[in-house]
Parts: sequence; structure tokens; C-alpha cells
Amino acid sequence: MARRTRSSRAWHFVLSGVRREADSRAVALATGTRGWGYDSDGQHSDSDSEPEFSSLSPSIPSAIPVTGESYCNCESQSEAPYFSSLHALHRVKDCQCGEEDEYFDWVWDDLNKSTATLLTCDNRKVNFHMEYSCGTAAIRGNKELADGQHFWEIKMTSPVYGTDMMVGIGTSDVNLDKYRHTFCSLLGKDEDSWGLSYTGLLHHKGDKTNFSSRFGQGSIIGLHLDTWHGTLTFFKNRKCIGVAATKLQNKKFYPMVCSTAAKSSMKVIRSCASCTSLQYLCCYRLRQLLPNYVDTLEVLPLPPGLKQVLHNKLGWVLSMNYSTSKPSSSSGSDSDSSCGSDAEACQRKRCRRT
Repeated sequence: MARRTRSSRAWHFVLSGVRREADSRAVALATGTRGWGYDSDGQHSDSDSEPEFSSLSPSIPSAIPVTGESYCNCESQSEAPYFSSLHALHRVKDCQCGEEDEYFDWVWDDLNKSTATLLTCDNRKVNFHMEYSCGTAAIRGNKELADGQHFWEIKMTSPVYGTDMMVGIGTSDVNLDKYRHTFCSLLGKDEDSWGLSYTGLLHHKGDKTNFSSRFGQGSIIGLHLDTWHGTLTFFKNRKCIGVAATKLQNKKFYPMVCSTAAKSSMKVIRSCASCTSLQYLCCYRLRQLLPNYVDTLEVLPLPPGLKQVLHNKLGWVLSMNYSTSKPSSSSGSDSDSSCGSDAEACQRKRCRRT
């Protein structure tokens, strides 16, 4: 029994070291750094260790960043503090990610975050592990998601790789700094949070299920929390993935993200909220009836003044795409096809009760 215990501890130490190395060395792959390894003798390199752990690769997250999952074809997904050239200005002008919103219902909370985080862009962009990573960092929004409808979008503004990078929700009971020295999928480890991993796995209560295809740098992940019907719906690149959770009524949540990857970052590009009113339900139904348009208001024969009012108050509802997106890899599941049907059935059921 003693030998098994020592062996188990040894393997745990080895796996932890490999994960730590995977999170760190992918930065070198993303930034073009050569000779990533130990600096002592120059005799140990990253390639030297690959054959030794080749048999463990299926159980260890890849250090290669996810590519090909960007929402638009803009050349650079990471924002610079200022434009250094006219070419950069045209590059941002051609971007279709839609970051023109001026009002945000919430931003990231500088008082409720892990120590390994840094906020920029008026607290809308969170940067994780600025130099190197030694664990999991997380942050939550500065506003509790009260009763009503909440929709927000998170853009991946850095290479996406490592043990995990997640978006989701959680209650105030989630300890954001608990795993600062451990590489893990923080969101969804307990019953107080739900998290979608970049690998496509949905986490809750320590369990994980296949939910969608992977997402990477440039991907836009949307979340719709409907506290009236008690549902949480995920979107990837403005197309519905599926309903991730139900029966969320009478609970208080915060938007949350976490990352184990060094020099990773995410940015809030939209955060909206509205009460559950007849006006909202009508706009929601109109969007379901006219799903093939970028913006439903463009085809509705309404007076310009009324269009402007609806755009300011509920424009996010009239531009949501509830048509299901098919996963591009085998990691998808049947939940991808349940987005519109589950939400609509839940809504009809709740309306009958009222």
C-alpha cells in the first residue's frame, strides 16, 4: 500500500509539471520564441521532453493554440493601445466583430478577481498571468445579474490553449483565488458555477459533458441568462450552441471567466440587460420568426422613431441568432440542436403558468 501511495504522488507531481510546462511553452509557440526551455546549460529543450511524455498526450491538454475559430477575418485579434500605422487603422475598420457599443451594463470587477489578473480598456479587458502561469486565475463582473434578461459577449483576444480557458456564470460563493497554484477548470467545479471550456466541454458540479466545438483566438462567446424562465444559453460566433442549464430562477449570479494560460486575455464587447416585459417577449418572438436577417429591425415596416427606441432598448434581442450552429469537430453533442426548441418550449410553459 505504501508503494502505491508514493507512486500515485509521483505521477501527480509529473502530470502537474507537464501541465505547468504546457501552459508556459505555448506562449513561445504563439510568439515565435525559439529555444524555449531551461536556461542553465542550454542542454534541455522543449523537444527533448516530448518523446518522454508522448504516451501521456491524450490526457494532457494541448499546448498548441486553437486556430480557425475566429468570428471575422480581421488580421489581429489583440488590441493595441494606439494605432502605430495607417494599416492598423484600416485593419480595425474592416473588423466585423462589432465593438461599437458605448454603454455596458457591467464590466469586470477590480475588487473581485484573482491576483494574477490585470484590467485594461476601461475594465472591459482582463489579462491573465502577464509573465508566466502557475495556476488558475478568474474574475467576475462588477454587477449582480438581477431578475430579468441578460446578454453579454466575450471575445478571445489572445491565443487560446493550456489546461483551460472558460466563460460562464457563478454565485458570490465562488472563490476566485482558490486555485491560484493549481491548473484546473475552475468554473463548474462545484454547484455554484457553470463553465464552458474552450475544448467544448460544459462543466458543472465537477462533471463535464460534450457541448460544442472548440473555440479559439478571435472567437466570440455569447451568453443569455433568462432569470424569468431560468435558462442559460450559450452562443459561439453569434450562433446558438444550446441551452446549458435550466431551473435557475431565484438565484443570484455574476458573469465569470477563468484561464490557466500565460499571457491570455478576454474582452467584454457587449453587456446588455432588460426586464422581462411584453415588449421583450414580442421582440424575442419577432426574432424567432425572422431569424435569417442580421437585424430584424431592418425588415420591419416601423416608423424611424420607434425603430430607434427598440434599437436602444432591445437591439440585442432583435439581432440574436437562435439558429443552431453545427459543431466542426466530433466534440459536439445533441445539445447543439436544442437551442431554439428548448428555449421556446420553456417560454411557452412559463407563459401558460402566468
